[in-house]
Amino acid sequence: MKRILIETTVVAAVAVGLAFALPSLTNLTYGGTSPTPAAQSNEKSGVSQKVGNGQNPQGQVAGKRKQITSEAMAAIEETRSALKCLDENKKDEALHALELATGKLDLILARDPNLALAPTRVSEATYDVYADIDKVKAARGDAEAFLAAGKVPEARQILDALRSETVISVSNIPLATYPDAIKKAVKFIDDEKMEDAKDTLQTALDTLVVTDTIIPIPVVTAQDILKDAKHLSENDSRSADDNKKLSELLAEARSKLEFAQALGYGTKNDFKDLYSELDVIKEKTDFGKSGKGFFDDVEASLAKLFETLQPVNHSSSNKG
Repeated sequence: MKRILIETTVVAAVAVGLAFALPSLTNLTYGGTSPTPAAQSNEKSGVSQKVGNGQNPQGQVAGKRKQITSEAMAAIEETRSALKCLDENKKDEALHALELATGKLDLILARDPNLALAPTRVSEATYDVYADIDKVKAARGDAEAFLAAGKVPEARQILDALRSETVISVSNIPLATYPDAIKKAVKFIDDEKMEDAKDTLQTALDTLVVTDTIIPIPVVTAQDILKDAKHLSENDSRSADDNKKLSELLAEARSKLEFAQALGYGTKNDFKDLYSELDVIKEKTDFGKSGKGFFDDVEASLAKLFETLQPVNHSSSNKG
């Protein structure tokens, strides 16, 4: 059986207060017979492109950072400090640290009593895959065959490589449970149950909620291409070269959307509507015709597609 190599690379990660690159190459193999895409890093892909609301991924990271409260970060640090004090049998210092943490959380809730999650950390990672659409479809077919045979790990290896996206992750304090955990730990300390207090605090630190926002690079790229095409379409004195360029841009945008569909960023119907809208645009702009409003429908459909990729919450098992 032919063994095929898939390489997946994390090309960037940015943490609050600490910006650094974390290249991490994972080689995955699976048994299959069809050509398989090799996922590679591309530091520019998905970083300089614009996304659904007119921001780029770096801009979204900056926006997430602005949401982070200094009080939430301080509450985490004070909790860690309390845990360290308990390890060193410093009961009074631990209680003082937890008092400070509680005060920070009270400030957050005083500002917004309905706030469910208080952001403490943001990170960003970009994944890209270099392959043509036929190879992606063939790899998907192999993954589906593995799933049908109940071979989930093998399918997961393939699907994990079939990504072209930027993922923005935000760690949050769950305000419905974290303050109660601190109060519970204080009660354990007062009762001289230090191990129970440490377990409670560690569990609180280990169960932060992480919100992931996925930005699909092919869709982002198509959106950027269509902005250039829109600008040309509104020019009522296009040259022959301009008309050729406009046609090429529309074809390139469609190609990017087809690649996004192959990677699974949206349903068949999502992309069916987009293709129809691109056909309408092509018809309206043929033979040098120009005008405004040609791109309204396709822009609305792209915005709707981004709405389907809203942030997803999950519990983190990372300490802090």
